[in-house]
Amino acid sequence: MSHQIKQLLKSFFWFGLVGFSAMMVHFYTVVVIFIPFGIHPLIANTLGFLIAFIISYFGHARLTFHTPNNKNIKSMLRFLGVATLGFLMNQIIFYTLLSYSKLGIDISLAITLILVSGSTYLLSRFWAFKIVGND
Repeated sequence: MSHQIKQLLKSFFWFGLVGFSAMMVHFYTVVVIFIPFGIHPLIANTLGFLIAFIISYFGHARLTFHTPNNKNIKSMLRFLGVATLGFLMNQIIFYTLLSYSKLGIDISLAITLILVSGSTYLLSRFWAFKIVGND
């Protein structure tokens, strides 16, 4: 197996692990903490996103996309842009599922989080954490 394929597989592994960890934090803060306190689902989802962003950025910067520029403000701002775009997609999909399906909050949120993860990986890998000098 070539070095590039090994690196890609390693990147997928860490993206999945960090992303899953952030997704679970997001999911459980919404469903277990915020919703039981009567916070509106879309506001709870925003709060869950903000908490998960912290885990996601530091996990991806250190483990998934370990590049020379991953600790500077440019990567953090780019990743914030990626995460914000993902979150906007998240809110639209979550709102649509809550409004037009008979699915519960937990299933709607789980579907939403899974759908958004693919675009987040691609934008993170090829833009947010891109190696300095290649942008």
